Formats: sequence, C-alpha cells, structure tokens
Amino acid sequence: MSTPIRNAHVTGWGRYAPSQVLTNHDLEKMVDTSDEWIVSRTGIRERRVAAAHETTASMAAVAAMRAIRTAGIEPDDIDLILLATLTPDYWMPSTAALVKEAIGNTKAAAMDVAAACSGFVYAYATAHAYITSGMAKHVLVIGAELLTRFLDYTDRNTCILFGDGAGAVVLSASDEPGGGLGIEMTTEPQGAYMIWLPAGGAKSPPSAETVARGEHYVRMEGKETYRFATRTLATTALTSIEKAGLAPSDIDLFIPHQANIRIIEAVAKGLDLPMERMFVNLDKYGNTSAASVPIALAEAVNEGRVKVGDRIVIVAFGAGFTSGAVTIEWTADPARGIAGDAAVDPDDIKVRLPVDWDSVDPIPEALAELMRRPGSVDVPLDDVVPGEQGGQPDQRPQEVRA
Repeated sequence: MSTPIRNAHVTGWGRYAPSQVLTNHDLEKMVDTSDEWIVSRTGIRERRVAAAHETTASMAAVAAMRAIRTAGIEPDDIDLILLATLTPDYWMPSTAALVKEAIGNTKAAAMDVAAACSGFVYAYATAHAYITSGMAKHVLVIGAELLTRFLDYTDRNTCILFGDGAGAVVLSASDEPGGGLGIEMTTEPQGAYMIWLPAGGAKSPPSAETVARGEHYVRMEGKETYRFATRTLATTALTSIEKAGLAPSDIDLFIPHQANIRIIEAVAKGLDLPMERMFVNLDKYGNTSAASVPIALAEAVNEGRVKVGDRIVIVAFGAGFTSGAVTIEWTADPARGIAGDAAVDPDDIKVRLPVDWDSVDPIPEALAELMRRPGSVDVPLDDVVPGEQGGQPDQRPQEVRA
C-alpha cells in the first residue's frame, strides 16, 4: 500500500497593522524630503508605526490568531511556530516563544528565522518541508517587524522606507493536490554589508560608543541594493515557477516583497507580465521587511484578488543578500479571511512581560506546577546555581522548591 502524498496547503491567513499612520507629509517636517520625491522614487505614501505598548511579538500574535481563526483550528493544533523577523523583542528568548504563550499554544516547537526581508518566504519553505516530510500537520508561519525603532530619522535615505506590521499563514497537511508547487531560495553573501545593522551583535556589542556613532540604525547602500534586488527577484521567481512545471504566463498573481515600486515594475517587465499581475500595497505600509509578503498575501486574498485554483507566487529579497520564492496553487475559500480577522480583537492578545528588569522573572504558577510533577528523572538541584552549593540557603522561588 503506497503512502499518501502529503501536500502543504495554506488554510489560514491574517495580518495586523498598527493604527498610527506616518505620512510622507509628516516626514517632510522631520527630514529634508518631500512627498513628491518619495512617491516618485519608491511608490510609498505612508507607513504604520507601532504604539509604545506594541512589540514585534504582540503584533505577530494578533496576525497569528487571525490566521488560526481563518483556518478554523485551535491554537493547540499548531505543531510548529516559525517567526521571521530582524527586529526581535529580545536576542533571547525567541520572539516565537513569546508568541506561543500569547496565543495559548501549549505543544508547538517555536523558533525565529533570520533572513531579513526574505524571512517569511524562508520560513514558509521550512514549514513546507516539515509538513511534506510528515514531521508536522499544522505549522504557523509569521513575518513581523517593528522597524521604526531602528531608523535614524535624520537619514532620509532609510527613514522614508520602512514601517511596522505583521502577517501570518497556517500551512496544513493534506493528501489533496495543490499548495506549494515550486520553491527556490538563494543567498549571496557578497552583499552582506549592503543592508545591515552595524552594532548590537557579538562582533560589536552595544556600548555608549556604538550608540553615539548611530550604529544601531539600519544602514543601506541604496543603488547597489536596488540593482541586485531587481535582478534576483525576477530570476528567483522564474526558477520557482519552472520548478513547478509552469511558465510566468500561467501565474494569476505575483505577491512580491513590497520594497520599491520601481523594483516591482522592473520584475514585471523582466517576466514579460503586465503590472496588473503584481499585487502592490507598499503605498500604504512601506517596506515592512519580513512582514511585507504575508501582509500583502492576506490583503490580496481578502480583497478578492485570489480565488480557489489560482496559481500565485510569493517572492522576496533581503539583506544577506537573500532571496526566496514559492509558487502556490491556492485551495482555501478566500471568504474565510475577513471572518478570521473580525474574530480577533488585538486588545485581547497579551504578551507576558518580565516583572522588572533587575531580578529574575518569578516562575509562573503554571510552570511551577509542571515542575512539581513527578518525573522519570530525578534531577538534583543542590549545585545548579553557583553560590548555592554545599548547604547554602536555597534562593530559588518558594513555589518550585522540592
């Protein structure tokens, strides 16, 4: 008896954009630029800015819950959470772990994916592999960014481009045809320093000097990035389409990374396709990096641009230089998306914060109860923490003492 073929279908999708809008006219008051200059060169008219209480995790969790509700499943049906971002809440723990708790999932593995603006497509490809290999049934794939906190608002070359937001999809296993048909991913490290954040990592840890030099802001070589992005987006998309056994003319809608309207126009020309085949929403959101493709995908479906049986291509390019594309046969009822969005109130989604910044976060009672349960391995704890060996007073929180 043959083993059924497992395909990875998009069954849920959702997005979240902060309510605060930053227009080009607002930027005119902050930096030497103009609405006409920004629109003519990028196509961007406005972008969203996260509120003070919002984080990458909180935005991601809202988009995630909307995708889950659209899929018609429960949070605990998710086996794996993949969160693409270059603006995590913390270097550790992963932002995906915070999202897992916020959505009420108790069983999924969770990890972040770092591929800059290509991150969502890379995470999508990873989810596809997990599902088709039989390692997962439902995978939550998120792209979320809070870029406005990493911009130098005296640098008109970068501050005009980026915005905040999150998008997500649920990929589910099925023996029905459809879903991901062809995947292509590339990385060209010779462009590693064309878009980068100079400080904050192990090479240059945060210090008063790195802050004073402005090294925690995004830096970009615009012309070189533009030139490479235009070429690689087209070639990556074409390879994905060819792997699916199709031609560009077979694709109903392209959903490219929303970085620059001129890049998207060049990709359309390179594939010999009309701009009507390209979904564009960067005029409203700017470049939201890893959130760009999933926000655009969810918006395209909810606006009626995608129907069952359509073949679509998601394609992105990012720092590194990374690029990725997936050719997809759409099988989900598009009408479910609007209902999924309406089912989730952003104010109902909470990301747990540490009690304070000066002490270890107390063990939550749910975790303490889990740790109290009898297990097959009795772990000695008397010498785990330096300074607590040899009969020293136990400084661990009372609720987790043996």
